Amino acid sequence: MSLLAWIILGLIAGFIASWIVGGTGQGVIGDIIIGVIGAVVGGWLFNFFGMAGVGGFNLYSLLVAVVGAAVLLVVYHLITRTPHS
Repeated sequence: MSLLAWIILGLIAGFIASWIVGGTGQGVIGDIIIGVIGAVVGGWLFNFFGMAGVGGFNLYSLLVAVVGAAVLLVVYHLITRTPHS
């Protein structure tokens, strides 16, 4: 995937995951960072359980990135003990 595709996927995934976990986004830059790292985390988790990870700019990759970003946010909130909402 190109850098621009990663940024767009990260922005969308980060916003959706932030909305699911906390009810609000983290800002454009925060959503991109959360989404891109979430795509990596999600890819690792999906591969660990025998499924494909991020494979391009498509809905399945967006799902993988959203799941990874949501897991990342939940773990972050648990470590920092900040409320989700």
